[in-house]
Amino acid sequence: MVMTVLAPLGARADWINLTGAETAPNIAEIYVLDDRVKLVLEVYVGDLDVFADLLPDDWLKDGGQGRPGLDERMRRFSAEQFQFVTDTGEKLRGRLLTAEPRLRVDRQSPFAGMINPMTRRRVPDAPEDKRVLYVEIAYPFTERPKQLTMVPPLDEQGRALVTVGFIAYHKAVPIIDFRYLGAPAVVTLDWDDPWYTKFANPNLKRHHKSALMSFLYVEPYEVRHEILTRVKDLEEWMEVGLRGDEYIEIDELDSLKQRIGEFLLTRNRVSIDGQAGRPILDRTNYVKVGLTGIQLLEQPERLEISTAIVGVIITYLTDGIPKEVAVDWELFTDQIQQVPAIATDPAGPLPTFLTPDDNVHTWTNYLKNYQLPTVQEVSVAGSLGQLSIPVASLLCLALLVPVGWQVAKSARRGGALPWPIVAAITLLVIGISSLPYARLSIARPAAISGVLDDQQATALLEVLLRNVYRAFDFREEEDVYDKLAISVTGDLLAKVYLESRRSFAVQAAGGAQAKVKEVNIRNARAERLDESPLGYTLRGQWTAMGTVGHWGHVHTRQNLYDAIVTIQAVDGVWKITDLEVIEENRIDPSGATIATQEQAPTAKHGGT
Repeated sequence: MVMTVLAPLGARADWINLTGAETAPNIAEIYVLDDRVKLVLEVYVGDLDVFADLLPDDWLKDGGQGRPGLDERMRRFSAEQFQFVTDTGEKLRGRLLTAEPRLRVDRQSPFAGMINPMTRRRVPDAPEDKRVLYVEIAYPFTERPKQLTMVPPLDEQGRALVTVGFIAYHKAVPIIDFRYLGAPAVVTLDWDDPWYTKFANPNLKRHHKSALMSFLYVEPYEVRHEILTRVKDLEEWMEVGLRGDEYIEIDELDSLKQRIGEFLLTRNRVSIDGQAGRPILDRTNYVKVGLTGIQLLEQPERLEISTAIVGVIITYLTDGIPKEVAVDWELFTDQIQQVPAIATDPAGPLPTFLTPDDNVHTWTNYLKNYQLPTVQEVSVAGSLGQLSIPVASLLCLALLVPVGWQVAKSARRGGALPWPIVAAITLLVIGISSLPYARLSIARPAAISGVLDDQQATALLEVLLRNVYRAFDFREEEDVYDKLAISVTGDLLAKVYLESRRSFAVQAAGGAQAKVKEVNIRNARAERLDESPLGYTLRGQWTAMGTVGHWGHVHTRQNLYDAIVTIQAVDGVWKITDLEVIEENRIDPSGATIATQEQAPTAKHGGT
């Protein structure tokens, strides 16, 4: 369970739809395919009367006696209720495939119930009653229409009878994000390239509109150039070498992906502080445009050439943060004359556009007061608190020695003792009265280290954990290992290092490495090890929040940990020598728990 604590944090896409349409009472998913339109409906239980023609007979109290047959009901439904009309005026006839009770798919928006900052209206929440009638309907056609008009159920005045949130796809391409379908919507279909299929209403559009995009990430110790491109567009610049003209077969995916990565490795030259960067092909993935943005295609599948998208990540190692980075973009086509480009640094993203006449994307370092993440030894000296010495009292004690000697000497001789006795009494009074004052604070020697208080334990745990997390800000394995070794030792070092290199790859973000940006110790308490004069077990709770920027999105995850961390002094430096995870919770960035608590098994790894 070492990596339960020290592993990377998972991912959540940062783009969220604010229309609230995904939480509408009724949901319609519309797929325009080669030979039909497929309509998938989730009908809210409170609106079943509007969709009565779709109800199975056994849902009705009388069993559907005297009711028109299914063919007649579907003819009426297709002509008068949910309609798809071609550019020639033909109303496509629907055929019911499925109608059954289900619970609605949870598309809950994190902003439901809040005020949309753009419209100033409250974002609606999904109905509390999750019961729906799930319906699938096919609307076949023989000739591919140039246009389709999608018409929801309307009243005589042309107003929507119910609230419908919808999303539409042309083949595999989402052509809008979730929107409301409250009136007839006309879509122009590009059968050669569905990416350019679009609705006449400019409000009905998707968040990711561009098929070719450039992302520049400038981070400590590395620069990343990430490119999103469609395979169809790549045919303008390279020989893709596929067997067919329409599909990428499953056995062609890996070889094509490799060729695309190698091709882009030689294009769009990147210079760092005026010098050509040494490109490293980090990874190449097939991706898709989903409801929350760019999503990794996790399972291999047959892809259409016109809709397949590839993401390529090229990395350049740096010594720190450069002063200037420039990308000389050279990929344009007759149809693509403007390429969105985003440069992201520790201060945030800065978007722009590249054109054939202005094709150099330049990032300049304007970061003020930015400090590179560093890993430093935590010295034992000075970390054990202060030892307060009463200087005046010790001085009086030192003076009391010769005075006492004089008193003893006079007593042996039988002489008078007034002045030595007075001096002794005076020194004792001064020494005792000055105990709270005239004190000198020095670092507590390790030999009398004693017990760490909660404040000292918190400070020590925080700096050691920060060191461990920051070690993975470095890119080269040797650098990571060396930095990690500053704060971790023994068998634990090898386990943390090897497991981290595997698990720090956030798959939902295409394999990019998450970097912990914030560590917050909630509480910590220390107990001294009996067998070690300079060893403690620190029982602590802390949160670690990590982010990874990838293809224009920032993915965030925050974890809460309860663990026992054993630390010992090794050559005058504090190091983690053992770790036992008690509990782990995933929480959202606002601090609310969003995952069930996990009881973690005890993990013991060799100490020193």
